[in-house]
Amino acid sequence: MARDSRDARSVTAAFVPQPGTRVALLVGYAVITFLSFPHPLAGSVIDLGLWLSWAAPAALLLGLQGLAPGRAARVAFFAGLLAFSGVLHWFYVVTVSYGHAPPWIGVLAVVGAALYPAVAVALFGGGIALFDRGRAPSPFFAAALWVSLDWLRSFFLTGFPWGTLGYAQHENAALLGLAPFAGVYGLSFATVLAGAALARGVLDFRRGGRIGTQAGVAMAVVLALHLVGWFARAPRLEGETIRVAALQGNIEQGLKWSRENKDRTFSIYEALSMEAAADGAELIVWPETALPQALRDGQVPAALSDLIRETAAATVVGAVGIERRPGGGTAYFDSAFVFGAEGEAVARYDKSHLVPFGEYVPLRDWLGGVLEGVATGIAPSDVSEGAGPFAIALPLGEGGSGRAVRVGVPICYELLFPDLVRRFVGDGAQILLALTNDAWYGRTGAPYQFLAMTALRSAETGVFTVRAANSGVSAIIDERGEVLESLPIFERGWLVADVPLRSPARGETFYVRHGDVFVGLCLAGLAIAIAGRRLGTRAAEGRA
Repeated sequence: MARDSRDARSVTAAFVPQPGTRVALLVGYAVITFLSFPHPLAGSVIDLGLWLSWAAPAALLLGLQGLAPGRAARVAFFAGLLAFSGVLHWFYVVTVSYGHAPPWIGVLAVVGAALYPAVAVALFGGGIALFDRGRAPSPFFAAALWVSLDWLRSFFLTGFPWGTLGYAQHENAALLGLAPFAGVYGLSFATVLAGAALARGVLDFRRGGRIGTQAGVAMAVVLALHLVGWFARAPRLEGETIRVAALQGNIEQGLKWSRENKDRTFSIYEALSMEAAADGAELIVWPETALPQALRDGQVPAALSDLIRETAAATVVGAVGIERRPGGGTAYFDSAFVFGAEGEAVARYDKSHLVPFGEYVPLRDWLGGVLEGVATGIAPSDVSEGAGPFAIALPLGEGGSGRAVRVGVPICYELLFPDLVRRFVGDGAQILLALTNDAWYGRTGAPYQFLAMTALRSAETGVFTVRAANSGVSAIIDERGEVLESLPIFERGWLVADVPLRSPARGETFYVRHGDVFVGLCLAGLAIAIAGRRLGTRAAEGRA
């Protein structure tokens, strides 16, 4: 027992960084995290995640080395707060530029949003320190813990999984092959495992001049995951295709809900629809709330009906849905209205996962007098939740032409949640039509980061996604999560592509059928590791 204690103390002493080095490592973690996600710079988009993201957990683990659990949690919290304040800087644009709040509110919004992921970073830091007790970090424990906390962020307090580390690998074709089985969390696991192996290898080398077994095995597993992912990539969809158009009206957010601008907005989408139809589009997709008016279920404005009949294309239109409540009053929905090629109403999908403080105020009875949503314009009160994801059978051609396609229509914020989006495909969707309005984000990294998240939804579900965004980035994404075509941000235009449909014979991906089984394995692995560590400690105490 005495010898074990001396060994633990000597290991800890050997690996404690000097204060200046510790600060540099933790600031490095924040900077690397920021650079791991796409950001615009001088007219280009800088996207370094494929090369840098694995270094973020490495810097964090090295920066926390030698700290007691409580202090490690506190230090990790502030490091996470700094990192995610950078990643989520676009909250300032949302609140100040479009929400018309004073600048200090914008700063608070950024910091407040960063608090949520910073808590997860704190739990990671404290958990690692508690488990490893000053020793070099266990790579597999670190990766499993990180994934578990990423997953927790997807639903705790309604969830806010922006900045999940796996998205930084959205251009890694090999790791994307894991997504149909493990979702984005498989990419997070591989990234953290590589970073933790690096940290472990550095500490091993400093202690004994060579890299130990755990670091070597972990890095071998990372390489194996790349090989497995590459050979497990989804086969290309073949067979029936549909010619789909995504419209990007680029309506200025400040004018979007202006009564005076209503006719001009419609005329813009009218012109884009005609151009897309002239290019052979059978299905035309408008962005979220593109139609600047509220519609009741089954209601089709005459001008819209005439336009659809003229294009002879089935059309999906984002608009506000309204319903009269039985007891009086009106319910408002963020909706996608689906129309057949003859202008007839086919179905309406209502967004079911809403944006806190953007589309509703949580705990309104307590907070409503102090806080209001920044996304004013869509409704005079809180937006109501829809019933949940389902696939829509959409007839194509005039008179249906005997041909139909089943579509899923996730709306904006819903695309952050892999478990929600997989349920569209689980209900039979052959293609995803993603409607969004990213104008709120301005010229920040958010639209590009959101596109990366949408790409993972295609990789997980094995279907194409046609993304229609008001101001961009509108895109065509294939079944492997690769962006095939996109429109420049804040430009008006349209995309048309022949999109292959997932056939019933193709079946569903493992992730669509079973969900986050991989996360369950990580949680089970954590439980086994913790139990094993406790049993080992008790056995050592018994021998002493």
